[in-house]
Amino acid sequence: MRVFWPVTLAAAALVGLLAYGVASKGASTTLDDALARGQRPAAPEKALPRLGAPGDASLADYRGKVVVLNMWASWCPPCRAEVPLLQKTHEAIAPKGGVVLGVDTQDATANALGFLRKRRATFPSLRDRDRSYVHEFGVTGYPETFLIDRRGRVAALRRFPVTRQWLDQHLPKLLAEPA
Repeated sequence: MRVFWPVTLAAAALVGLLAYGVASKGASTTLDDALARGQRPAAPEKALPRLGAPGDASLADYRGKVVVLNMWASWCPPCRAEVPLLQKTHEAIAPKGGVVLGVDTQDATANALGFLRKRRATFPSLRDRDRSYVHEFGVTGYPETFLIDRRGRVAALRRFPVTRQWLDQHLPKLLAEPA
């Protein structure tokens, strides 16, 4: 009997620690929660290598523009399906002070460039080799899209493939806002 309670307590403590560890490693919902409260949190502005071009770039380089920030990977089937819509969106919003900016994750450069070339995508993309940048947005799957206002704040997010309806719901309001 003396051995039973200490073993039971130790087992319960281990189960509790395991549950805490699993729960604490879950997806970050910080952005989701802030947007649900009507806030627009500042978007992370880490400099990343340009895909298919020399040098680095970050969201800070697009300040004053509305940015459709799309997290993608060449190996992701839903990413492939949404590229034509993103390209059309890029062409439509460019004259209005907007841009689609892709962030490619965990891809070989040749695969990522081939992905864009095959789909005739001309919007700029950056490379996040180790997924550290997309984790700052709480990305857990692909594709995910974030609308960034002209002041560099996250105004909306889509944790699934982007749709025309979702873009039409959010983009016109953002494009109408002053810089």
